[in-house]
Amino acid sequence: MHAVVVTVSITAAQFEASRKALRDNIVPQVSKAPGFVKGYWTAALDGTSGLSLVVLKTKLDAENAAKMVRSNPTPPGVTITSVEVREVIAEA
Repeated sequence: MHAVVVTVSITAAQFEASRKALRDNIVPQVSKAPGFVKGYWTAALDGTSGLSLVVLKTKLDAENAAKMVRSNPTPPGVTITSVEVREVIAEA
């Protein structure tokens, strides 16, 4: 399996709106991606940044998902700071 790890910065004034966009739009869209296994979206305690980890079945699935992240617009106040494809080497 492979994962797409995305970090974002979030403008404080847009935190609640970005959370709503995540729940209403981004999570449903990502969960339909080919090879989707599981996804986790996290927020820093101060609400100024987020990190997601989406696990997919193959490296190709993860690379395609990463391309989707890079090409889709972000919600207002959200800026992508990094997108990485990583191999999942262990799980518990």
